[in-house]
Amino acid sequence: MMELERIDDLCQKLAMGTLATHLGHTTEEAVRKDWSYQEFFERMLQAEHRERQERSRVALTKTAGFPAIKTIEQYDFTFATGAPKSLLNELNSLAFIERAENVVLLGPSGVGKTHLAIALGYKATQSGIKTRFVSAADLMLQLASAHRDGRLKEYIRRAIQAPKLLIIDELGYLPFSREEASHFLKVIAQRYEHGSVMITSNLPFAQWDTAFAGDATMTAAMLDRLLHHSHIAMIAAEIVIISANPTRIKEQSDRLIRKDCC
Repeated sequence: MMELERIDDLCQKLAMGTLATHLGHTTEEAVRKDWSYQEFFERMLQAEHRERQERSRVALTKTAGFPAIKTIEQYDFTFATGAPKSLLNELNSLAFIERAENVVLLGPSGVGKTHLAIALGYKATQSGIKTRFVSAADLMLQLASAHRDGRLKEYIRRAIQAPKLLIIDELGYLPFSREEASHFLKVIAQRYEHGSVMITSNLPFAQWDTAFAGDATMTAAMLDRLLHHSHIAMIAAEIVIISANPTRIKEQSDRLIRKDCC
């Protein structure tokens, strides 16, 4: 008994509480099944590892800031009859995050853009990927507050650069001031080719300048970075996927600039 107590005490000091919890019954099982020392040790470490992974998933989900928990399986494909399950399944593999690619979900209210964004973000947290979900309006408030308090650099490092997946919901519902638009451009620039950004918006790209203080040049610069490596879904009665390419982006940017000039 004293030996088990000493082992338990060492486990607690080493922050391996699960190993201590499983020690008794795992030892009994090892004796019954005549496990080798190596097999016994491996089983103990597996139990500790599983518990740590679960704690990590819970913590990542809590800190992500999801307004609710949604999954791809819960998405109503009978409503969005054109939803490309093959692409959504590809995104659900989360490979786009490892490649630091972006995702943009466009469409009117009520078609499930936020549901899909949360679902992909939740899947990321369950895979051990640090994720942050924030509405565009809240992001602007936080950036403005950090700027006023002289801690913008620290806020960008902690809240913008740190997550591997940054989800910005409802871009375009409220227009940005010029200062806010400049902050948003900085967000996209800081993440460019370093971390994935997922954006939902009710506006087609041709109208994004209306959300960015009417500044078509700034909007075009932001779109160049956002769409360089991206997956785009336009969601209505059906979802049509457009593969972003430099030529298409340049054409869109030129149209925005001409609109601003004229």
